[in-house]
Amino acid sequence: MTMIMGIDFLVLMKQEWMVIAILFILLFIKVSGDDWQNENILKLVNILMFINLMTGFFGYRDGILFNEMFKTNHLIVTEKNILSLGTFIISLQSYSWLKNNKQVIEFYLLLLSTLLGMFFMISAGNLLMFYLGLELSSIPLAALANFDLEKRKSGEAAFKFIISSAFASGLLLFGISLVYGTTGTLTLSGISEHLDGSPLQILAFILLISGFGFKISAVPFHLWTADVYEGSPVTVTSYFSVISKGSVLFVFVTVLYTAFKSYAVTWNHILFIISVFTMVTGNLFAIRQNNLKRFLAFSSISQVGFILIGMSGQSQAGTASVVYFILIYTFSNLGAFGVISLVSAYSGKENIEEYRAFYKTNPRLSWVLAISLFSLAGIPPTAGFFGKFFLLMAGAGQGNYLLITIAALNMVVSLYYYLKIIKAIFMDTNENPIDKLLTPPSPKLALIICTTGIILTGFIGYIYEYIYSMSTIF
Repeated sequence: MTMIMGIDFLVLMKQEWMVIAILFILLFIKVSGDDWQNENILKLVNILMFINLMTGFFGYRDGILFNEMFKTNHLIVTEKNILSLGTFIISLQSYSWLKNNKQVIEFYLLLLSTLLGMFFMISAGNLLMFYLGLELSSIPLAALANFDLEKRKSGEAAFKFIISSAFASGLLLFGISLVYGTTGTLTLSGISEHLDGSPLQILAFILLISGFGFKISAVPFHLWTADVYEGSPVTVTSYFSVISKGSVLFVFVTVLYTAFKSYAVTWNHILFIISVFTMVTGNLFAIRQNNLKRFLAFSSISQVGFILIGMSGQSQAGTASVVYFILIYTFSNLGAFGVISLVSAYSGKENIEEYRAFYKTNPRLSWVLAISLFSLAGIPPTAGFFGKFFLLMAGAGQGNYLLITIAALNMVVSLYYYLKIIKAIFMDTNENPIDKLLTPPSPKLALIICTTGIILTGFIGYIYEYIYSMSTIF
């Protein structure tokens, strides 16, 4: 019996064990004192990250450990695979930036620590375990935001993230304590059985939504996002935008659909209001931006508004549409950030006006950036169109036609600021355009993965059908 439990412990947590193994390998390299060249370290880490990604596709099964502290199923494994894929792409993209950096191993130790925390957070069947995973993922993120030690903006970004994250964590912890005080349990399955609509439970629910709102940059909890994105290194900004936000959205769906499913009518109205303000605010502020990292920050805020529409569907389609869209968003956003990362590493240029006539010197990178922006805008036939289509269809399933109309109008508005960048790249003139960039093999592979994902994910219907079939657990 003990042997069987030990095997379960290893099999059910194999993705977490793989990340821990990579952390230990890097730690041993660091303390061994061997003089490893950065290029060799980067190659080794990328190989290990690829193995970590492949590990998630084999030998997994459903199960529960530690009295529901840790649980896993096919949907949870898929969500972790999406995060592993995104982290692998980011690792490939960071080559140009990290190859001359003195703290390469430290960067990956922090990065993988956050990924480990996100894995535990997604697998948490208990709110306390979720909070521990959240803190494990958040604290190293602040250090990553401050990784450009010589830049003042990087330090400011870390400070603002720490302050906002601490406030959000305080709200979450206060809400969790009220949930435990009124229900006597912290397990997601147990909470749903003890909800009676008391004032303290309503307050706890509002505090939890506020905490999640901070983490996903939903309005009015978004004020930290643009400053932190702008001050952080481009690679870290892409991690914030895709991996960090995606992991919290995965958990948010689970908490709403399981622990608070009896409050569905209430949180549907709350999501309606937050979604509208998030889409409108993200779009209006994105129009005004010149810095590409701030632009993508407000773009990501707007995308969260669309995700909340799918979440309001309260159905199997709602869960599937959110997971499917985050997969597409991973390819789209990382495709854009991949090009920006290359340009920033070689020239330090991050403003939209500096990308004028970019096509004349870098046609291939221009097309990668254009396809990524088209996907973020939801223009067919890119995968972003299909992702937003399924989100809107999930929301329409609950009769939220007013919300769908507002979302459609916001999609039209978003075309303006996405096409503004396309215009600068392909149509504007520039006497001193960005020089032709030589793309190293690792970033090139990352861009190929992103572009292929953007083009094919929407057309391969099996991907959505597979995610939809796994979403029956709700």
